Amino acid sequence: MSDDSLWGMWVRGEVEDLLDLPYEGIRVEIIGSQIVVSPAPTVAHAMILGHISTAMSNAAMKDPDFPWVATQVVNLYRETAGKSAVPDLIVLAADALDAAADADTFGLSPDEIEMVVEVTSPSNSEQDRPPRSGRRLAQPNKWSRYAHVEIPYYLLVDRSPKEAKTTLYCIPDPSTGAYLHQESWAFGETIHLPEPFNIEIETSRWGPWKT
Repeated sequence: MSDDSLWGMWVRGEVEDLLDLPYEGIRVEIIGSQIVVSPAPTVAHAMILGHISTAMSNAAMKDPDFPWVATQVVNLYRETAGKSAVPDLIVLAADALDAAADADTFGLSPDEIEMVVEVTSPSNSEQDRPPRSGRRLAQPNKWSRYAHVEIPYYLLVDRSPKEAKTTLYCIPDPSTGAYLHQESWAFGETIHLPEPFNIEIETSRWGPWKT
């Protein structure tokens, strides 16, 4: 019997057809029981993701025991909850990625992931950020969902001209859907990711989006 729920349609790739999207490359996610549609990223957005991926690759080349690898355009899903997201970047153990690829799985589950990365865009920045000034979210967003499913680390690159910084969130509290600790770096500063990564990421080329 076909699953006609929003989740079932998303798994089968039918949500895009339902929405009649105008062109390829648009991202469709289920966040807080809502369909969230995001445009394809800009070149500057993609460059930032490339720098983070390269930092991971360089660390692996220098240290054969470095376990982490970064991958893009992969579904993060929690089937029991019927929720899914597509982070800009996922960092996980290379062995876990190999196993998922060999099994040709639909996506990755939260317990396979060590860190997610999001780069904000003008159309979706509130989906990626924590609520401001202690306000409660009317609907869960990515920040709260990642904490709720206990993704250990969330790296948010905020390209808003009012922010222009990168923040690493950690210590997720699943009961409240919040991260309890954060550390930030302004664009131009070198990011120092702590253990278990222990790598540096240069951000001199990063900048806010054009207004």
